[in-house]
Amino acid sequence: MNKLKTQTRESIVEYADRYKIPEEDSFELDTSYSTFIRSLDTARFALEIKNHYQPLQALYYSKGQLSSFFINCYAGGFPNFRWNISGFIPATQAPVDSILPLRVLSNYLKPLTEKSRRESDHSIYVVIYWNHFMGRQSRKLIDAARTNVKTSGKNVRMIYVNNDNFLAKEF
Repeated sequence: MNKLKTQTRESIVEYADRYKIPEEDSFELDTSYSTFIRSLDTARFALEIKNHYQPLQALYYSKGQLSSFFINCYAGGFPNFRWNISGFIPATQAPVDSILPLRVLSNYLKPLTEKSRRESDHSIYVVIYWNHFMGRQSRKLIDAARTNVKTSGKNVRMIYVNNDNFLAKEF
């Protein structure tokens, strides 16, 4: 793991390039996302809040609703996480919830470059939260999700969301 610190937009773009993340699918998680998460009832949604704060996530959306969810704290494995993303849409690793439909999440995605595109007409989306902070673990999650999507034969839009600055602000 790397030291958790605020990243410049240029450094995030550079890291995204290293991970071969397409510019048109590159976003940054807006730090205002914490306002949304904190607005949720902590007594009712404690587990969901904890899960959506995790640094590494793969969220599979079908028709705008979360249908499969992978996060680092459920991945297991040492020294590398075992993502075990197989089948399509893969069996969920973390509990699926309804607090973050895709239309809500999209409000907190800032385009990373001018080429980033929001519009799309896909019925299946895979949103990958990645960061420099978790180092090679980010690459392993990205690779696992890409392999899963590639072997699915489905028309899927992958969206890559860097959350370094969100994490640096929160922790």
